[in-house]
Amino acid sequence: MAHGYRTLSQHLNDLKKENFSLKLRIYFLEERVQQKGEDSRDDVYRRNIELKVEVESLKRELQEKQQALDNTWVAAENQTSRSQAALRQQYEERQRESEHVYELLENKIQLLQEVSLKGWAVPCSAWQGWVMARSWEELQGSEDMV
Repeated sequence: MAHGYRTLSQHLNDLKKENFSLKLRIYFLEERVQQKGEDSRDDVYRRNIELKVEVESLKRELQEKQQALDNTWVAAENQTSRSQAALRQQYEERQRESEHVYELLENKIQLLQEVSLKGWAVPCSAWQGWVMARSWEELQGSEDMV
């Protein structure tokens, strides 16, 4: 029994040493976890602040780009309006020129018909010659414009 008591006593002492060793280990591990928790909490706060700054910066950049896009859109619309107005004006000018040429041609046709009705043998008066020459010059000048 002495041998059994001694073995049990030795086993109990070994268990007490192991228990103390485990308690120290738990203490140091808890301390390390707490330290890491504080560090990681600080890291989380720091990262959160960095992300908030980045979000605000991106919002500002987005607003600037949206404003630039809006300005470009307005400028493009203005340019389109000016281009349409210029095209409309050119069209109207060409239309007036065409009408003028058409009138000149009608006058020329009328003069030629009058001359042909009178016959080529009948000399034209100086006035008719001048009118015909003038009509011809206007017709030639109009063709240059077209």
